Formats: sequence, structure tokens, C-alpha cells
Amino acid sequence: MKGRVLCILALAMTVPGVSLSQAVVDTDAPYTWRNAAVGGGGFAPGIVFSPVERGLAYLRTDMGGAYRFDSASDRWIPLQDDQAIGSYMGVESITPDPVDADIVYLAAGMGWGGPAAIFRSSDRGAHWQVSPVPFKMGGNEDGRGMGERLAVDPHDHDRLFFGSRHDGLWRSDDAGATWRPVDSFPRPGLGTPTQRRTTHGGLSFVLFDPAQPGRVFVGSADPGGDHLFRSDDGGASWRAVSGGPSAPLLPTKAAIGGDGVLTISWSDAIGPNGVRDGAVWRYDVAAGSWQDVTPPRAAGEEPGGFFGVAVSRHDPRVIAVSTVNRYQPIDTVWRSADAGRTWDELQRRSVRDVSATPFLDLDGKADFGHWIAGLAIDPFDAGHAAYVTGATMYATQGFDEPGEMKWVPWTRGIEQNAIITLTSPTGGAHLVSAFGDIGGFRHDDLASSPPHVHTSPYLTNTNTLDYAGQEPQVMVRSGSTHRPIVPGPSLAWSDDGGTSWQPLPVPPGAPRPDGSPTPEQTGDAAITVSADGRTFLVELDRPAITRDRGRTWQAVQGLPSRTRVAADKVDAARFYAIDFAANRMVRSEDGGATFHPAAGDGLPTDLSGARVTWREAQNPLVATPGGAGLLWLNVGGALYRSADAGDSWTRTGAGLEVRYYGLGMAAPGAEWPALYAIGMLDGVDAIWQSIDGGGTWRRINDDRHQWGMRFRVVSGDPRLFGRVYIGTDGRGLLYGDPGPAD
Repeated sequence: MKGRVLCILALAMTVPGVSLSQAVVDTDAPYTWRNAAVGGGGFAPGIVFSPVERGLAYLRTDMGGAYRFDSASDRWIPLQDDQAIGSYMGVESITPDPVDADIVYLAAGMGWGGPAAIFRSSDRGAHWQVSPVPFKMGGNEDGRGMGERLAVDPHDHDRLFFGSRHDGLWRSDDAGATWRPVDSFPRPGLGTPTQRRTTHGGLSFVLFDPAQPGRVFVGSADPGGDHLFRSDDGGASWRAVSGGPSAPLLPTKAAIGGDGVLTISWSDAIGPNGVRDGAVWRYDVAAGSWQDVTPPRAAGEEPGGFFGVAVSRHDPRVIAVSTVNRYQPIDTVWRSADAGRTWDELQRRSVRDVSATPFLDLDGKADFGHWIAGLAIDPFDAGHAAYVTGATMYATQGFDEPGEMKWVPWTRGIEQNAIITLTSPTGGAHLVSAFGDIGGFRHDDLASSPPHVHTSPYLTNTNTLDYAGQEPQVMVRSGSTHRPIVPGPSLAWSDDGGTSWQPLPVPPGAPRPDGSPTPEQTGDAAITVSADGRTFLVELDRPAITRDRGRTWQAVQGLPSRTRVAADKVDAARFYAIDFAANRMVRSEDGGATFHPAAGDGLPTDLSGARVTWREAQNPLVATPGGAGLLWLNVGGALYRSADAGDSWTRTGAGLEVRYYGLGMAAPGAEWPALYAIGMLDGVDAIWQSIDGGGTWRRINDDRHQWGMRFRVVSGDPRLFGRVYIGTDGRGLLYGDPGPAD
């Protein structure tokens, strides 16, 4: 039986928390991949219901691809996991065909620096025809809450228009296969930006009138000039629609009702940040008249702007709009049953049941949400409505009812998160994670959303995690907030495996000559814990250790600042690091108090490829659970191994250009821990496993499981051979096991 052996589990007698047992392991088995459940988590700028089939809806996210709601299984299905081009995971726009329920289109492109394409599917997103396009998109740029920019003509559903950010209006007459600019359109665009982190709003929405063949409306969110345009001959000619709100308000989204009236949301910036003012106006096409129907504002309220727009298909007088950046008091959804003459603010009479994703209940009460850029009313059920936020999507079945309105997260199957790092300890929970925006979790059950995020302190980003190799209940973490300076401790420790945390204050660093903030203020100070859990080493401007949980501190001697440290997972006296100024490895044998050069024989003379300067980057130096002095080092994609605490090194990796790597439990009978790596081998960019110390590799993902190749971290499990955890940049936490799905 090739690749199939019966043996005692490797490392079982040396790793805490692992019982002695026997197992049959197929080392050649294909992999099954799943998401570790969190639920939602990130920004999904647009939710769209199919107009032709009940129970069919689509969601677009800014960096995790698109989803389809499957009513039969009552869950959301990711639609782009087969994509290998990372830019395509940022979805600029999505639109279901208005005639054929099986057809759906999406416009994909993360930003103007990457490739963009129009996707077409005739089987609801199970398979795609991808047409690269010359115009750039911004699925994860400012303005991503606008739309929808892509529209299908209901009277000729092979005809599509796309309102681009930088290059005007584009048209396809062959169901999205080829595209050409609409030269007659009066606003050709401002051109591709030349400075990083800048973009244009461009053409914010394209909207066909389902009751009038040939009629189409386009909104422009570029400053100056006219902002609404109309064609009555299928796009052959265009004219500006005069009237509406005055500058500097820009149209963001629009919907047309069965009465032929457009409802348009307006904001003074393209959002989702930076919006300070807004309005809601309605345009009666037949009468050619405008009406300001902006919801009322209380005295002293911070206005924010308006983005989401929905009109009920059952009654065009029922309209709804959502706010963005209304931080005082909070973003909200407004509903009107009389075409905007009076409004009902739904946040005031709503309750939210977040038991399915309890992390939303951060401070005892889940709020209504922020960045409510997307809003929709089910065309087949007037009581069913949904809105997106920066962290989840809520839905209700009581949208058309008076009294208390109950909202629940509508996120089963949606995992839209950026993972910064993760660790799989030798005891306790098999996985502890570090997220961007929502901090991270201890995952006791990978099938259920964890009960809470890391708190005390709560830091929006957790940047580094470490556990004590022989006392895995002791863990440490560092983190940062979205503010320039962390307000309070940026470090924490746990003695119960990450279930609860305590802040770890550090001595304030000396002011820097240039006046820039110090690492403990910015969250740049990574933290490492010794194998016995007694020593914490913090990478300050002048590194320091504490052996009493922060009551007293001692400066570390011989360790340069701004370098990552790895603790031996067995020997509590040993810590390791790279001194990049001297181009050598250094080691501590007294619990981190002093460092001295290690021989480092076999390492390249230039170690700069192992240097990391970003607080969220992974440590290229990794110590092996259960293996004293067994180290691994990634130097610019080349993998090295040491079995004598860094005195001598061997190049391994068999030609694999390593981006990220991690260790797991050894295969039965194997000499080395299992290696898991993300990188390029023989021209194939993939996820790889080696059970012979990097001598040979096999690919463990396939073309159906690529997730845009947007990865941040990979690690095996020290207690389960074959288990691998992957942190993606947009598709949440993934884990793989050898063997078929359950």
C-alpha cells in the first residue's frame, strides 16, 4: 500500500497534550478543504437579488470574491475559489441576468494597479468565462460601495454596459465577451491615477429602465460637471439630466421603481471613509422633475452620507436608504412607505440576534453596523430585506411589519476576513488566530463561530502570536489599532490558552530623535515566550525581557532592535534571532538575557532576504515543536535547516521558492516534522507538503482551491498529521485534511 503505513504517532511522547495511540495514515491522500467558521467579518459592498427567481441572491466582497445564496442548503456559496489571480477577488460589481436565472456577471479587479476582467457564468457561478478588459477597476479601493456599475439590458440581455472608474462608459453586445468604449458618452473619465492609494469615483452606477426599451441612466461621481445622464436609444446618444442636488454631492447608488421614478443616494465623497454629508433625491422621469426626500436630521447629529438604495417591487412607494459614516449617533437604515414624504429610522426599533456569530457582541450589545453601503429588498418577499456592514450582513423577515424589527446575521458560508497570522499550539485549542479588523480568536470548534474575539486589550489587528512549547496554555500576542498610535498596551498574555487575556504594560521607550512613535505605541513591538512560559521577550527599540509578567523588566544584551526572535520550543533557555547589521545568527542560552553569535555554518553570506520590517509579516525563523535546537529559516525564498541550535545549516527545499511555510506533526516513521509551504515549484504556484524535511514536495491544493493565491500564513498542526491551516487575505481561515469530505 503505497504511502499507507501503521505506526505509533510521531512526537506523541514529547508533545504535551498528545496521547499515545496508533493510526493509519495515507500520506498520498488528496486534500479536503474547509473554512474555520467565523461568519462574515469583512466589508461586502453590494447585495443583489435575482429579479427572476425567488430565493436567489448574490453578494460581492471587496477582497474575498463573490457569493451566491443557495436556498436549498440555506447557505452562501463562494464562487471564485478556483481563481489564481489575486486581483480578481476584489469584486467591483455584480449583476444577475434579468431574464435568465442561470446567468450572472461580475466585474472583478482589486485596484487600478492589477488586472481586471468581466466574468460570465451560465450556471450561477459554478463555472466562469473570464474576459480580461483594458479598463481598470477598484473592488478594494475607495468608492467600492457605489454601484452597481455593471448592468444587463432586460430588453436585449446580450447587451451590457459598464461604468468604469477612469475610462468612461463601456459596452458589450455579445454577453460580456468583448467590450468597446461608448464614444458618445459625454464623460470619458479622468484617466488612470498615477499616485498610490488614489482613485476616482468614475461612473458610479448604470441602470436600465425595465419598462422602457432603450432607456438607460448612468451616474457620474467625478467632481464637476453634470452627474446624471440618460439615453433613450440604447446608448447611441446621451444627454445630461439637469436638476437634482447641488455640488459637491455625488450620486452613489440608484434604483428605479415600478412607477418609473428613480431614487438616488448622494454623498460628498466616494466613501466608505471621508463622507460628511449626503442627500436622497427622487427623479420622476415622465414629469422630468426632482424631489428632495432626504431623511430628517436631529440637532447636533453628524450627518454622514447616503449609499444603499432599495425600492420594493410590490409597492414603489416603499423605499429604503442607508447611511455611511454617520458615526454620531450611528449608521442606520431608513424606510419610507410614502415615497419619501415621511421616514422611519429602523435602527431605533430594531434588535439584533448575533448568537450565530457572537463576536459581533463585542461590548455587550451588537450595534446596527457601519459602512452600510449595500441594501436590498427581496423582489419576491416584501418582508425580507438585507443590508451589509463593514463586519457582517444582516437580514430581517419583518421589513414590512410595525413594532420591533429583528435582524440576524445572514452569513452562513461567508468567510470574508484577512488573517494576519495564526498558531497551532501543542496543547489546548488546535488553532488560535490573529485577524485584521476583528482581532482574532481561540477556535475550540472549527465548525462554529468562536464566542468572542481577543480582548483585554481589544486590538483591531493582532500582529504576532506565540505559545510556550512546553506550557502551551501560556500565550502572548501583540497588536495595533487603526489609529496611528495604540491607546494603551499593545501586548497581552494568557495562561489559559487564549481563552482570556491580560494586558502587558512595558516601560515607555525613549523618545526617538525624529519624533516618530515608538514600537509599543504603534503595535510594532512583537513578543516571544520561552518554552517554559516564564520569560516574555519584547522587541522594543531596546529589546527587553520580563520573568514576572511585566512587573519588572531587564534590557537584553547583544540583540539588535527591530529583528524577530524565535524561542526554542523545548529548551527554555534558548532564543534565536538574526543580527542583520552583522549578517549573522545570534542565540541566547540564558533565557533571553544575553545573545551571542552562533556559528551559522552553511548560511548564505547575505541574510537580508530574511529580514522583515512590517509588523504583520511572518517570522522567517521557526523553531520545531518537540525538537530542541531544530530550526528552519527562509532566506529570500530559500529554505535552510539546522539541527544543532543554529551552529550548522543545510539548504533544503528542493527548488521550491518559499513565500510562507510552517511545521506540523511528522508523518508516521518520518525523521522530520511535516513541512507546509506556499510558493513556486517548476512554474506552479501552489500549497505544498513535504514529509522528508524539504527533500521532495507534493501539491496538496488543486485548481479548484486557489482562493486567488492571496495568503498571509500557513502552519501545520503539531498534534494531527496532515492537518494544515492557512490564513488568507480575504477568504478567511482555511484548513485542510487528507482524505475525502465527510
